[in-house]
Amino acid sequence: CRVKKVFKGPKGTPYCITHDGRTLRYPDPDVKTNDTVRVEVPSGKMLDYVKFEAGNTAMISGGNNTGRVGVIMHRERHPGSFEIVHLKDKAGHTFATRLQNVFVIGQGSKPWISLPKGDGIKLSIIEDRAAKMAKMAK
Repeated sequence: CRVKKVFKGPKGTPYCITHDGRTLRYPDPDVKTNDTVRVEVPSGKMLDYVKFEAGNTAMISGGNNTGRVGVIMHRERHPGSFEIVHLKDKAGHTFATRLQNVFVIGQGSKPWISLPKGDGIKLSIIEDRAAKMAKMAK
């Protein structure tokens, strides 16, 4: 789950709110906004977390790059506007998107989840057509 907000509730109890509406009480003090936490579903307890920082694997969850997977290169801060995150995929292509579209899925270059066919690499129009034509020829 992607952390959207971290704050203190009544009597100073620390809370964090995730992208899917979960409220986690007493999260690890190192967990900040945009980090990803792994949650045990039956109990709702936090098992592990990954920081939102350069070098970690992330998946894009919105915009024109939806579904692409890459390693976070760096983050451009623009106070009062949209922050931009630059990523690089396994094929070596670099791309950028808004901060709210980026979901960290693993520590370093090893993802916590199984990746879809193609490992989240976007093919060019020519490569995509060639793959489809080869598939139809079979």
